[in-house]
Amino acid sequence: MCRGLCWSGLKEEVVDMVSTFGESKSQGSIFVRIHAPWQVLAREAEFLKIKVPTKKKMYEIKSEGCIAKKFNEILQKLSSPLKPRVPEHSNNKMKNLSYPFSREKMYLYNIQDKDTFFDNATRSRIVHEILKRTACSRANNTMGINSLIANNIYEAAYPLHDGEYDSPGDDMNDRKLLYQEWARYGVFYKFQPIDLIRKYFGEKIGLYFAWLGLYTSFLIPSSVIGVIVFLYGCATIEEDIPSKEMCDQQNAFTMCPLCDKSCDYWNLSSACGTARASHLFDNPATVFFSIFMALWATMFLENWKRLQMRLGYFWDLTGIEEEEERAQEHSRPEYETKVREKMLKQSDKSVVQKLGTNMTESEDEDDDEDKLSWRDRFPGYLINFVSILFMIALTFSIVFAVIVYRITVAAALSLNKDTRSNVRVTVTATAVIINLVVILILDEIYGAVAKWLTKIEVPKTEQTFEERLILKAFLLKFVNAYSPIFYVAFFKGRFVGRPGSYVYVFNDYRMEECAPGGCLMELCIQLSIIMLGKQLIQNNIFEIGVPKLKKLFRKLKDETEPGETDSAHSKHSEQWDRDYSLEPYTGLTPEYMEMIIQFGFVTLFVASFPLAPVFALLNNVIEVRLDAKKFVTELRRPDAVRTKDIGIWFDILSGIGKFSVISNAFVIAVTSDFIPRLVYQYAYSHNGTLHGFVNHTLSFFNVSQLKEGTQPENSQFDEEVQFCRFKDYREPPWAPNPYEFSKQYWSVLSARLAFVIIFQNLVMFLSVLVDWMIPDIPTDISDQIKKEKGLLVDFFLKEEHEKLKLMDEPAPSRQGGAHHSRRSRAASSAPSSRSQPGSIASSGSQHTNV
Repeated sequence: MCRGLCWSGLKEEVVDMVSTFGESKSQGSIFVRIHAPWQVLAREAEFLKIKVPTKKKMYEIKSEGCIAKKFNEILQKLSSPLKPRVPEHSNNKMKNLSYPFSREKMYLYNIQDKDTFFDNATRSRIVHEILKRTACSRANNTMGINSLIANNIYEAAYPLHDGEYDSPGDDMNDRKLLYQEWARYGVFYKFQPIDLIRKYFGEKIGLYFAWLGLYTSFLIPSSVIGVIVFLYGCATIEEDIPSKEMCDQQNAFTMCPLCDKSCDYWNLSSACGTARASHLFDNPATVFFSIFMALWATMFLENWKRLQMRLGYFWDLTGIEEEEERAQEHSRPEYETKVREKMLKQSDKSVVQKLGTNMTESEDEDDDEDKLSWRDRFPGYLINFVSILFMIALTFSIVFAVIVYRITVAAALSLNKDTRSNVRVTVTATAVIINLVVILILDEIYGAVAKWLTKIEVPKTEQTFEERLILKAFLLKFVNAYSPIFYVAFFKGRFVGRPGSYVYVFNDYRMEECAPGGCLMELCIQLSIIMLGKQLIQNNIFEIGVPKLKKLFRKLKDETEPGETDSAHSKHSEQWDRDYSLEPYTGLTPEYMEMIIQFGFVTLFVASFPLAPVFALLNNVIEVRLDAKKFVTELRRPDAVRTKDIGIWFDILSGIGKFSVISNAFVIAVTSDFIPRLVYQYAYSHNGTLHGFVNHTLSFFNVSQLKEGTQPENSQFDEEVQFCRFKDYREPPWAPNPYEFSKQYWSVLSARLAFVIIFQNLVMFLSVLVDWMIPDIPTDISDQIKKEKGLLVDFFLKEEHEKLKLMDEPAPSRQGGAHHSRRSRAASSAPSSRSQPGSIASSGSQHTNV
């Protein structure tokens, strides 16, 4: 299917990139390998404003003071065993003086070898930009390689890896070095070679791994504090007065039945184990830990901004402007197709020719005819709105279905004497597993649906497409992952009613109640199982198992198809064949999304599960090497993308950090017993202790007022029960207004609301204070940016002065210099005829060198 090949539109813009397009399977695939000469690289580098090193030698970045310098030296010595053995590409103490490339100022740059002046990532980026904006007149004025791939003219386009990562011998390349020092589980304790990652994969992927590394390192102090909080709960469990009172059988609190007819009265002391376990997470230390984690999230984001600025300075990203980024954005193939269809409906085919010419000359031209109006996009927006509402309603419906499952199974198990004692444990465990399975399935469905909905919107550029896809996928996956947890934290047990006036589902089943020790323990179980299950299953099955199965399936498919086996054997040593067999790179959205959802588990409900940072840390230590191995060994090499930040992900992280303050405030105030204990201790206790707290939280009910047909059948209690107890703040049966909310209820409710307001404002104030105290731009980097501007001015003046000196030399010398200069310019503009070996594929290949 070679007729779709249209490199004639490149006009000498030949590139170091492999593009594969399909032929009939009997003939195999044809690989087109194109090489970029120096003049093309120079022109595109100037157009893209790529910063390159100047002739000036590296200058030293001085430390602020002697104390900081000494501290850094000690830190460097202590951490030397943890550093990967890779060349230092951007030393923290030295930096090249860089300036945007310009063909008119070639004398400024240290061009020793034109073949190696631009590194592979830069060449790949130049290649990608050329291919994205090149029009093909033979394919209906299709714009760019992405359109050709979308129209099935080409199967793939990708840069080549730097050889094999596991090749024998001492020959070393960047890919092999990354594998040995980064992409193996055996080097999990080492720092990441961020500069080498950026050099090989580009700035966008380099920033992702830098962010993931900082996030993982920040989990270390939060994990230590979380373990201390948990150990504090273990150490004080014997001193907890409320759990002692619940476990004391002499108190003999006779509780009301948990279900109608089949359930009997029961003693509160039978829930001793649940009460003692709840204290491990429901203790005063969790309040301190919640405040700490809110400040931790703020400090993490502030430190990331500083690290991002530091990396941007060393990677020469500080000069990227929004106008330059927009200039590099090109229309997506789907957008072009939609515009072309619109133009065909409005006028004859000549407008299509005009459209292709306009897009070739200037994509940013303000021409209303070539844009989609709101009327064109309205059907897509409407489908998006309705679909998202439907999927959110579907998630809530599934949560409600699980609630009904819990209620009905609990009622069924209560009918059997053998299973009656383990009803709560059985129902909780099975319901959490069902929730986990549903979350994992819906995660995959919602990811695909979000992509489909974004395509319907027809965004113009890839950046707009990615941002809208991220927002949709995050919204759906956020609701999917956290809705069961929000139910247990804030809604379970709030709408039960009271004995004699219970709330029923389908007129037969009572709404479920919290355990005697509260819902916090169940929230902890729900959170831990969902968090650990998502991490273990997604990492071990989805990220490891599925790619291996795909690779095995593709290998078996190639072996079984005629004409492919011999071809594969004959070209097994060619790099483009090996790279073609790898998985295509699909972007960083799944990697970021997984970590963002984990960040929510760590921050949103940390008051109920202080060990969440520990499990997140253990997962991330593996996740860093897992992602590294995937990028180095299992994926085709991505196109190098130049970006100065992580984009919309930072805004999402910041939003989760602020929302976590509110959620943790309500978890402490509403879900835990922290506020009721404080109110009792300082307002109702006779001696200022928690003695009598359990009795204070239990209300009386006259069993003679139970509805007909709901009384326990065949009660096993030795004595006749006149009053049973239930957990609530209500007036006793003998009061003037029986079973109404008591004064204690309103006191506790007021205290809870006051705590939420005070906690939220205090933590927000401390977060703003931390934000203010930590500058976004490190002081040394800010000073160096100013210093670099001065050095550039001095360097320009010096070079111009030397240039004027040469012009003032005597005529014979000047003529000789001019003759030499003409030869140099002729040599520099001559196209390179260098052809790398192995450029002929087995069934067919083309090597272009213009």
